[in-house]
Amino acid sequence: MIEVKDLVKRYGDHLAVDHLSFTAEPGKIYGLLGPNGAGKSTTMNIMTGYIAASEGSVVINGHDIVKDAEEAKKCIGYLPEVPPLYQDMTVREYLGFVAALKRIPKGVHKKQVEEVMELAMIRDISQRLIRNLSKGYKQRVGLAQAVLGDPEVIILDEPTVGLDPRQIIEIRGLIRELGEKHTVILSSHILSEVQAVCDEIMILSKGKLVAGDTPEGLACRRNQSARIELEILGSRAETEPVITELEGLLGYRFGDSSQDGCIRVILETDAQKDIREALFYALAGKHLPIMSMSRQDRSLEDIFLELTEEEDEKVPDQETEKTEMAESLIQNEGGQRNAGDL
Repeated sequence: MIEVKDLVKRYGDHLAVDHLSFTAEPGKIYGLLGPNGAGKSTTMNIMTGYIAASEGSVVINGHDIVKDAEEAKKCIGYLPEVPPLYQDMTVREYLGFVAALKRIPKGVHKKQVEEVMELAMIRDISQRLIRNLSKGYKQRVGLAQAVLGDPEVIILDEPTVGLDPRQIIEIRGLIRELGEKHTVILSSHILSEVQAVCDEIMILSKGKLVAGDTPEGLACRRNQSARIELEILGSRAETEPVITELEGLLGYRFGDSSQDGCIRVILETDAQKDIREALFYALAGKHLPIMSMSRQDRSLEDIFLELTEEEDEKVPDQETEKTEMAESLIQNEGGQRNAGDL
């Protein structure tokens, strides 16, 4: 189990993570969803021990990521947004190198390399140089190194960024397969991405957890209200007293219409109560013709936009930090670089 408690990360005056707390149970796929700059990558970097938190704690299977770093990191497989690959190695050489640095016993060394290549479907390219691979295959190699050693927790930062639709579908299938035996945490700013593979979704905004629920739970939020847009031949003064008497109305606003003599009205209504018939008769009774009317249920995208706000500020040197992470994920017990941190 993963327990993140009151996590805070400051970069000068910028608060990248703001007292974030959540738990992740074994055998589930969790999605960290949020706009760019919401704190997803920073949270993952802290969870893997790459950077230190300003406040708070992360516990992985009972091991504190700071106080018991070596044991905690043994439980983690990590794929950063920029996979930590050695371009001049072949796929097999690289995975063998990672296995050695992760101190996988020689007796099962080759077997585990073969298993992760089979899982990531990269056996056919095992003798090719990594520099000559497509981005999709490099992502697969990155996934293979994360899974090598069979860690209980797999953490994936934007695992499908930059991939084409076919590659995205393939990586999603790999993630679902990983979720059968591991606890998986992945980050994305794309709602459809986490909705497609995750058992639970955690939405971050400005470093805070603004919602945490299953996809079905978020769908229930979606179904709590609906929107009706209509154009009425009349004025606001005539229309407003009529619509305010409607049962099931949650809110409304007026706007300009492109049609002469008309007013545009947007109604927020209880999704479980269709008020269109009552609305029609109420307006007809006041001789206010409806020129057009449409009803729209709220989408999950609407909910996401309601819960999050785009941040104008970015974490200082965030891109530099990601590059350094990709180059220096390997650390040994004495602080030297070692694939145990992968």
